[in-house]
Amino acid sequence: MITKTKKTKVIKELQVHDKDTGSPEVQIGILSKRIDELALHLKTHKKDNHSRKGLLQLVADRQSHMKYLMKKDAKRYATVVKKLELKKKA
Repeated sequence: MITKTKKTKVIKELQVHDKDTGSPEVQIGILSKRIDELALHLKTHKKDNHSRKGLLQLVADRQSHMKYLMKKDAKRYATVVKKLELKKKA
């Protein structure tokens, strides 16, 4: 579970303007943070299949947000990928 302080840190890092909480960049950042924490949880609890399903849903959700952002604005997509150190899809 992502804490409120971690979430606000991610939002401040990726926000487009001062009151931004719902832009694709912020959404991708929050999802990435949740994915990282859930992946860490699954390394210790290998048989937690419910969390594994949740992880797969989060990854699919992040992928759809990234696809949307790449279609709308490739430059913003590239900056998000660079900031979050994600692999770029060709």
